[in-house]
Amino acid sequence: MNQEFHRVRRLPPYVFAEVNQMKAEARAAGEDVLDFGMGNPDLPSPPHVVEKLVEAVQNPRTHRYSVSRGITGLRRANAEYYGRRFDVDIDPETETIVTLGSKEGFANLAMAITSPGDVVLVPNPSYPIHAYGFIIAGGALRHMPVGPNVDLRTELERAVRHSVPPPLALVLNFPSNPTAQVVGLNFYKEVVDFCKEHGIYILSDLAYAEIYFDGEPPPSIFQVPGAKDIAVEFTSLSKTYSMPGWRMGFATGNQKLIAALARIKSYLDYGAFTPIQVAATAALNGPQECIDEVRDIYRRRRDVLVESFARSGWEIPSPSATMFAWAPIPEPFRELGSLEFSKLLLEKAQVAVSPGIGFGEHGEGYVRVALVENRQRILQAARNIKGFMSDSSEIVEAAQKQAVAS
Repeated sequence: MNQEFHRVRRLPPYVFAEVNQMKAEARAAGEDVLDFGMGNPDLPSPPHVVEKLVEAVQNPRTHRYSVSRGITGLRRANAEYYGRRFDVDIDPETETIVTLGSKEGFANLAMAITSPGDVVLVPNPSYPIHAYGFIIAGGALRHMPVGPNVDLRTELERAVRHSVPPPLALVLNFPSNPTAQVVGLNFYKEVVDFCKEHGIYILSDLAYAEIYFDGEPPPSIFQVPGAKDIAVEFTSLSKTYSMPGWRMGFATGNQKLIAALARIKSYLDYGAFTPIQVAATAALNGPQECIDEVRDIYRRRRDVLVESFARSGWEIPSPSATMFAWAPIPEPFRELGSLEFSKLLLEKAQVAVSPGIGFGEHGEGYVRVALVENRQRILQAARNIKGFMSDSSEIVEAAQKQAVAS
């Protein structure tokens, strides 16, 4: 049987696969890979949250099917978080739903609201599920370039003007993965007004709401009056509480969109394991000093990485939020492109990063560096990179010859 499956055929090749394969082979050969590639939080989950999980799992009643919307206490805890953090009122019954991480919620909402051929406006570069979720759902994408030198409002107006049919939805992600770009409340006000005028839903990914270092905390789109008329926001416990493997997130906002997501989820899953939801409730309702500790660790890592890499010859802008730095490819290697540079950096310096092209065509020229190694290993990476940079002429020449030969 040789037929291809339609949805699978629509997915582009996974760019990160080549680097991931090289990492696996290097580790199998006994090499110590300094891995700044995948944004996988390495810090332990808070002890009081783990203790609550252990306590809850010992109750056999919690081993039964859960509910796809999430347990009532957890939805209330998320509503209370919005009240504390953003001074926003959320109805826990109709305006928020528990998801298996923000990624699952995003993909299932895309499935719920997208008809074949619907146009969705997606930033480029962006976290892959922001685009692939709608590709899987049968939608059509219109990419909008984003970055430090791009006026997103101008790009949004251009995208809407030239989209046929008119766009169904706009995806936003600030603080941004992968670029670490941040925006203020005035930006959200302009976008909400624009999208209301043009009848466009907004799907806002706020996964990095608590991982910020400089200036004001990132705002929620719901701090804009009337934003709930057209918007849904996705949040996660993965980064805030270092709970990535627990798969705990939320979709919050517009009642119609939340109801659509709830209906789709009711057919697909019974929700997360109840003890995990109980522990997640303890995370949101319990002491919050752990968030400050996580933020401080990432801030210190950021400072060490930016300073030590600069001494090694690689200037990287200091991110003001997220657990990533969006790093321009060093000049000697720029013509090779982000994928080839990432492969060479791994091969020659044992340092793994994510090629910018994997986040979209406008990510070319950059790599994403995750702050997931400790201080000692960051400094080791800097030493390796210093040698890599000093041999740049020979490395580039050899890579170009190999490319011609192949």
